[in-house]
Amino acid sequence: MPGTSSPIYTARERAALGWTDALTRIIETHAPDDAFEQVRAQFSEKEIADLTLAIIAINGWNRICISYRLPPQLTQSHAIAAE
Repeated sequence: MPGTSSPIYTARERAALGWTDALTRIIETHAPDDAFEQVRAQFSEKEIADLTLAIIAINGWNRICISYRLPPQLTQSHAIAAE
């Protein structure tokens, strides 16, 4: 899973990234047991539920924007930084 072996992330961050990747690509990954065990080792049950709901919400918003062909929006601060 991308980013899950990078030394710049803590074990907790790698677990969250791995769980995010597994759920985002669930059709391919089927949310593997190892990803769940890694997230379970780092997060409480409530934190896993909150993280999972956040992942679902963001993936849902992305799918809505993609299906309606909505381009990403830049905030003023992003536009200034891009100059």
